[in-house]
Amino acid sequence: MSGRARLALCAAAATLMASCALLPLVAEPTWLLQLLPLLAVQTGVGAAARRVPLGRALTVAAQALASLVLLTLMFARQHAVAGLVPGPDTFRYFAELLRQGADDVSRYAIPAPVTDGIKLMLIGGALLIGLLVDVLAVTFRSAAPAGLPLLALYSVAAGLSDGGADWLWFLVAAGGYLMLLLAEGRDRLAQWGRVFGGAPRTPGAPETGAMAPVRTGRRIGVVALGVALMVPLALPAMHGGLLDPAGTGVGAGNGHGGTISAINPLVSLRDNLNTNDDRQVLSLRTTTNDISDLYLRIVSLDEFDGTTWTPAQRHVVGVPGKLPTPDGLGPDIKRGEVRTTVTAADTYAQNWLPMPYPPSGVKVDGRWRYEPVGMTLVGDRGQTTRGETYQVTSLDVRPTAAQLASAPQPPPALKSEYTKVPGSLPKVVARTAEEITAGARSHYEEAVKLQDWFAVTGGFQYDTSVKVGRGPDAIANFLKKKEGFCVHFSFAMAAMARTLGIPARVSVGFAPGTPQADGTIAVNQKDAHAWPELYFEGVGWTRFEPTPTRGTTPSYTQQDTPGSSLPEEVLPSKGASSAPSASASASESCTSALRKLEACGSSSAAAVPPPGDDGPAPWWWVLIGLGVLLVLAVPLSPLLWRQKVRGRRLGGHARDAQGAAAHTLAAWQELTDSAWDHGIAPDESLTARKAADRIVRLGHLDPAAGAAVHRVADAVEQVLYAPRPHPAAGTAQDVRRVIEALRATVSTGTRLRALFLPRSSVRVLWAVSARWAALKARASAARPALRRPSGQRS
Repeated sequence: MSGRARLALCAAAATLMASCALLPLVAEPTWLLQLLPLLAVQTGVGAAARRVPLGRALTVAAQALASLVLLTLMFARQHAVAGLVPGPDTFRYFAELLRQGADDVSRYAIPAPVTDGIKLMLIGGALLIGLLVDVLAVTFRSAAPAGLPLLALYSVAAGLSDGGADWLWFLVAAGGYLMLLLAEGRDRLAQWGRVFGGAPRTPGAPETGAMAPVRTGRRIGVVALGVALMVPLALPAMHGGLLDPAGTGVGAGNGHGGTISAINPLVSLRDNLNTNDDRQVLSLRTTTNDISDLYLRIVSLDEFDGTTWTPAQRHVVGVPGKLPTPDGLGPDIKRGEVRTTVTAADTYAQNWLPMPYPPSGVKVDGRWRYEPVGMTLVGDRGQTTRGETYQVTSLDVRPTAAQLASAPQPPPALKSEYTKVPGSLPKVVARTAEEITAGARSHYEEAVKLQDWFAVTGGFQYDTSVKVGRGPDAIANFLKKKEGFCVHFSFAMAAMARTLGIPARVSVGFAPGTPQADGTIAVNQKDAHAWPELYFEGVGWTRFEPTPTRGTTPSYTQQDTPGSSLPEEVLPSKGASSAPSASASASESCTSALRKLEACGSSSAAAVPPPGDDGPAPWWWVLIGLGVLLVLAVPLSPLLWRQKVRGRRLGGHARDAQGAAAHTLAAWQELTDSAWDHGIAPDESLTARKAADRIVRLGHLDPAAGAAVHRVADAVEQVLYAPRPHPAAGTAQDVRRVIEALRATVSTGTRLRALFLPRSSVRVLWAVSARWAALKARASAARPALRRPSGQRS
């Protein structure tokens, strides 16, 4: 096997080993087995193209085309011409798959199922990394920079995983990179042949040049691996979906302060619920006999931009022993105390704690913090609900219709904050709210009329397969088409209530679950729900239920309707019935486009993220990879350039006299530049012999190294002055011996500067300046001379 073929195999193996870092992100490893033959074919095409031989550009193009055909055969055969040739439909299908993959990344928790979209992202990304590694290490014969795409792949995987076995995958990826470096060193040694040959090394003798490339490769490997350890720590934290499987906590400190900076905390809820089945996520035991109002609230959304609702940035504190009375709740409102024990499933990892509202006390282990405005608990630094059991004491607030109707005006500050609507909200929203509530004598009557219009009289249908649009017109489109699910109903009612001057927000959590034979209440994924909360002074934040066929209608909005011990038969919780539903389920009828519009009655909390949250787009992964490459390439570029120049100067050369002379002059240039890197500036006015004396004296070189310097100088004088110069053998070995001696006599700081910031790298700027001057000179010479017409006087 040739050295280049061996190097190509090592490049493919290094890519495969680095791809193993992605294994913890998904549930099944089968994609890696599918990647193996694709990498083999990609490598084989490159080897065949180089054997023809084709030019470098054609070799890269052939490999890229082969990779595209392989991906077409695996993912888009039905959309290709003759089942093989990718066409416009193929690329459109790939774009759709990538978009679906981005949706899946946002929806699933680690480990995520290997959907077609995620599989394309994994296999396509690994093939792209493999192509880059093969091009750099084999086509361009530079294995050291090939570690950058491998490092980008590992860094992305390390940033997404939960850190449990990152060290193992790091060792696997590092082993692949070192194997690639050593293979390149062996290939270079094979090409150098007799130039680096010589007598076998004897004990105590100085190291020969034959070992220098291997030693250099090891040192580059050590530097690269050290950077690889630091890069994941330096990368910014990434949140949302697969990027943040269980939440990374909030703020900083010791649990007695900080802020919540959650742009969309629902992403964590959505990620940790699988929409493919209706698994149980929570089990409740409660002291109340009426579970119709036992909603479990996770978080409230109180900022509205005209398109979506999001939680505001809030201050968090340590969890107090007894929670304060909720804002606005007066002493004359009838209330009872309910104790609920909640047990979360091991598969439910949510960093917001589901609780009945309003809570008055919480007993929970772990790192939790309290947000006073929303009265919610959020996990700190990775704390989640996974497998947790906790007790919540809550208030069963039972206001009457008369108390709500006679509620005074809320405090000005609260009303100002919770009635704000953006100017982009279509006028039809406020106009429709006024038409529906015409004749109402209080904000309470307005709220009931809005609820009844959505749930009963307005002709709305609960449907997960509709397209209601997006952007500022989304609510207007929903009001026109009258089809949607809980997100649309709650968002629309809250927005319309604000236009009427009623403080409103949206809450997200779970509707009442299903009673079990053992006395517990099972809360399933399909119980995920969103509902509006409106504020009435003297009562506080009050739940309304505008979504038809979901949840339960509050008793204080019904006329002469007593409470019951079970959810209403006509308004069942999603999980309260095992009978087939007349409407399509989210997993069957909701497309990725609808999921982006949040127009799906999903079987999980994925159903409740605000519209417009599309998850990380595919280009985001590209930007991350390019950012990692840029961060590494800038500080390492002088080192990589210097290593490349040294290898070229001391590498193989033509065996004729002219080639030997050029090699000798290049070796001398490398010797003087290496001395410059270690603090001995070159003096162009000196002869080679005097320059050698100066390097030996200032470098404090031992006799063996000094003799090597003089041998190289004598060879240079032979080339420059002898009528018939005789080529000297072992010049490159002498230069490497001198470099080692220079390193041994300087301080650690000087050695590091010579490695990472070599002074001789200024020659790059000189070369650019010289080429620019030459270009301007050629442009001036090519410009036609301006001559005056004959007879024109000056």
